[in-house]
Amino acid sequence: MAKSLSHYDHSGRAKMVDVSAKTSSKRQAQASAFVALKPAVLKAISKNPKGDPLEVARLAGIMAAKKTADLIPMCHPLPLSHIDVALRLCENGVTITSQVTTTATTGVEMEALVAVSVAALTVYDMCKALDKGIEIREVVLESKTGGKSGDYRRKKT
Repeated sequence: MAKSLSHYDHSGRAKMVDVSAKTSSKRQAQASAFVALKPAVLKAISKNPKGDPLEVARLAGIMAAKKTADLIPMCHPLPLSHIDVALRLCENGVTITSQVTTTATTGVEMEALVAVSVAALTVYDMCKALDKGIEIREVVLESKTGGKSGDYRRKKT
């Protein structure tokens, strides 16, 4: 773990980290989220009059990853070379995964996390008419590669 939070200056004011001295390298991050749905909502998903909620959510996640720097104040705008968002129905909800790649001076963890978060919110939006109690759970970074801090892989529980 880092010895200090990097987004604060010596006076405690928020700051954007200066990455200008870093060299560009390939960086990749994967994140996941889970949307818990009741059986009746799961059954109705394929009949949604607004369209396929999973496809709409997939596209929303891709679009969101590209807008991360507009949403998270200290994120650097990055040239993303690849974004993949996948949604899969399971017996009690929807599993969402993202993989984001860049060649840049800073990582894409936030882009991967924003992608799954917005995809999950979109599933909620597309299905809320059937159930306001839908739960978005377990938004986590699964792995990241590249950069000074090295590789990270979340331990499975």
